[in-house]
Amino acid sequence: MHIGTFSVVAHDAASGECGVATGTGMPAIGGLSVFAHAESGAIATQALINPLLGVDGLELLRSRPADEALAGVLGTDPAPAVRQVAMVDKNGRAAAHTGSETHPWSGHRLGDGYAVAGNTLAGGQVLDAMARRYEEDAGRPLAERLLRALEAGQEAGGDRRGEQSAALYVHRGHPYPYVDLRVDHHPEPVAELRRIHDAVTAELLPFVEALPTRDRPAGSFESLLGTGDL
Repeated sequence: MHIGTFSVVAHDAASGECGVATGTGMPAIGGLSVFAHAESGAIATQALINPLLGVDGLELLRSRPADEALAGVLGTDPAPAVRQVAMVDKNGRAAAHTGSETHPWSGHRLGDGYAVAGNTLAGGQVLDAMARRYEEDAGRPLAERLLRALEAGQEAGGDRRGEQSAALYVHRGHPYPYVDLRVDHHPEPVAELRRIHDAVTAELLPFVEALPTRDRPAGSFESLLGTGDL
């Protein structure tokens, strides 16, 4: 089954973060289509999803630019005509593939540090709106930029069947994600993702920023003393 999806993948040069936001007409798709690591880049795999394109693509992005990594994973895929893949590498170079047999409307757009892609969409205006919003939001935190781009795509028509699930994933380079949010089944998943994101930004992210890291094994929980978070 082809899965209609609209996604944005991006690299933030200022923070070094990489991330993905996606919305789709199928339930619980975030665990299969969203891949990111700050030492590699970010990937969305959609249409007739092949999660191996995300897994293997991240590995290739460690040492190759996005266009070469994309060619590498598609070269090993037995059915590239039914795949859609968008990726950006850790230096902000973007690449994308929309197979000839993906369901219309389908396509992609590439920009400086990001790519947007979608299939089974209301029209090309969905991706145009996403790209425009992402570029207009330069200077905002990456998670917010990704979510706002997704919201713009939803406002422009999104998946023409309607959405059921959405996901937002941002990686900073630690062994764990910075943001990993999913709405697996909801009548308005993008709006629900916004609600969760805003709660997480206010209540969870200060704690995540204080967690232990390889360079700071004890964490920095003292920064939370007196804030009510400890």
